[in-house]
Amino acid sequence: MPSSRPRRSVLYVPGANPRALEKAMGLGADVVILDLEDSVAPAEKPAARARVAALLAVPRHPHAPEIVVRINGPADGLGAADLAAILPARPDGVLVPKIATAADLDAMRRSAAEAAPGAIMPLWAMIETARAVADPLSIALAGDAAYPLVALVLGLNDLAVETGARQLPGRAPMVPWLMNVLAAGRAGGLDVIDGVFNDLTDMAAFEAECRQARDCGFDGKSLIHPRQIAGANSIFAPDLAAIAEARRIAGLFDEPRHRGLGVVAFEGRMVERLHAEAGKRLLARLEAIQARSG
Repeated sequence: MPSSRPRRSVLYVPGANPRALEKAMGLGADVVILDLEDSVAPAEKPAARARVAALLAVPRHPHAPEIVVRINGPADGLGAADLAAILPARPDGVLVPKIATAADLDAMRRSAAEAAPGAIMPLWAMIETARAVADPLSIALAGDAAYPLVALVLGLNDLAVETGARQLPGRAPMVPWLMNVLAAGRAGGLDVIDGVFNDLTDMAAFEAECRQARDCGFDGKSLIHPRQIAGANSIFAPDLAAIAEARRIAGLFDEPRHRGLGVVAFEGRMVERLHAEAGKRLLARLEAIQARSG
């Protein structure tokens, strides 16, 4: 099952921008992705690695944002240098872009083992190639004890370029991909994060896309600007009705009279153990969100 750790807002921050890096931890995002890939020009990558490693070395508050570093992809030869620079500083995770097959994850794991022997590091995988979106399940199930896969992240801009699909309001050409990746992620027990919304001027359309992703089952949304954080945090948080129901049913099967039962009648409907477990997960997620919010 997905984690109870909130990942409603996943903000990309360029590793080459010192001002953005300085402000990133206090913006209210659940996850900050320190980017060494697309947002960093080739000549700036060594300096960006050093800045990101320095930021990771600063002690963090227990409820600080989760910090994930997006390294360079398997094909460009820069990922190994990224790993050697950032793994000793212990980020909360590493986001691997341009994944095509599970073999790409395995190759990255071998590089990580060379860069930091004995380390345990959660991985996030970007699903942004035609090959990956055609078979996300094999990626989602590519587990490893030392470098476990914990999340899939949609990269719809790259997919649009590679496939020629247009990014229209409502995303009709891409909805089959969204749901295919979502199902694969859930089969692997992973969190799944929706792609970015590119228009910074249309907040109503951004929020509509967040609601679409939430209704599809996604855990959160990738963000490209701090002004998008509040909307994502609000829309992907459990609503009051869901919280109230979770509180009523989470402990049903812990009651002595219901122990050993698989289903009980409650408030005029049948409730199964899976509903109670879902309620417990929602309440755990709510508690984590409240802790993050202070």
